[in-house]
Amino acid sequence: MSLYVLDTDMLTLAERGHPDVASRIRASNPAALAITVISVEEQLTGWYAVLRRARDHASLARAYQRLAQAATWCGRWTILPHSESTIARVVALHQMRLNVGKMDLSIAAIVLEHGGVLVTRNRRDFARVPGLLIEDWSLPIA
Repeated sequence: MSLYVLDTDMLTLAERGHPDVASRIRASNPAALAITVISVEEQLTGWYAVLRRARDHASLARAYQRLAQAATWCGRWTILPHSESTIARVVALHQMRLNVGKMDLSIAAIVLEHGGVLVTRNRRDFARVPGLLIEDWSLPIA
């Protein structure tokens, strides 16, 4: 059984109920689905930024509500850690000059460490990472 790891963008599509993504998730064994702690960081950081920009009580309350919803949503998934070995893998990937951003390299390293398949729409960047298996669940199944 393969481990399918949703990247941050795919996690957002799942949360918004994208039909093809939702269908693939429903068809998968829940034990075979995960996200990385990097995606949790990216999700929550986005809502922290909204909190800092809130200028009135209603906006602040909505931002806190969405932050709580994001935390709850992320907590439904198995969250893969960013360990010392994955950090070392990020350093090695960075030294290869793959022209891939730090957060994406971290996600890739975690997926590689766990022998998983990355579920992403971002083939352009992630395809540069040697050995990384990629699937795009936002596309209809042929």
